[in-house]
Amino acid sequence: MTDVLTFSELREQAIALRRAGKSRREIQEILQIRSNARLNDVLRGEPPQPRTRRPNAKDDLHARARELRQQGLDYEQIATELGVSKSSVSLWVRDMPRPERLSYEQCRRRSADGVAAYWARERVEREAARAAVSSAAASQIGQLTEREILIAGAIAYWCEGAKNKPYRRDDRVTFMNSDPQLIRFFLRFLRSAGVEPDRLVFRVSIHESADVATAQDFWLDVTRADPGQFRRPSLKNHNPQTVRKTVGTAYHGCLRIDVRRSVALYRQIEGWSNAIMA
Repeated sequence: MTDVLTFSELREQAIALRRAGKSRREIQEILQIRSNARLNDVLRGEPPQPRTRRPNAKDDLHARARELRQQGLDYEQIATELGVSKSSVSLWVRDMPRPERLSYEQCRRRSADGVAAYWARERVEREAARAAVSSAAASQIGQLTEREILIAGAIAYWCEGAKNKPYRRDDRVTFMNSDPQLIRFFLRFLRSAGVEPDRLVFRVSIHESADVATAQDFWLDVTRADPGQFRRPSLKNHNPQTVRKTVGTAYHGCLRIDVRRSVALYRQIEGWSNAIMA
């Protein structure tokens, strides 16, 4: 057929077939066009019908890239946003007009928005990864034996508790911390070490500008101790020039735990810690 039709006639028929929804292969067979180059010539400028276009896994990215380009983003910003290469972005949007140059303030604002969007996604992913590792680690520990409680408690005390100094011997157990979980564990350790609850004395240490009464109630709930075991809170002077993060309703100060008649217990903790670290 190609031998008897002029180029214009061939092109007219090819375009008609294209608009009728025929694929390139079908047009080649109907018009007996044997060369891909010839087919390209007769179809030049005629886009394929949407229903004949093969789906592409990156169609959504392609459309999103064009949206972002219309919003004024450059190639690098679009590539970062979509997680694709700059060459792909260039291929998808190179027919679009170049956006107007942004002002310095607009650039700063867009950069800040981009960073915020990145961390909004990244923070969720990192938190999920952190939780997965933490959960797996917790399953490795399982239920602690009494011996393991003594080991862990001795190390916790040697890190956070009061210890003898070369210039001052003071064999007594005093532990202070702001973490309620660590306070609960230390109380569990004391029970495993044979310390009766009535030997414990508690004192809240907190800034004078905080809600002292609420903090006292908070530590009472954590320890489940008798209110009579709590001494008057120790108040720290408030320095308004210091920028403190420990403020608001989440701030409860520190809790100090003193164990009465604890000379023998202190020496035991010292021995346990030395044995563990040896």
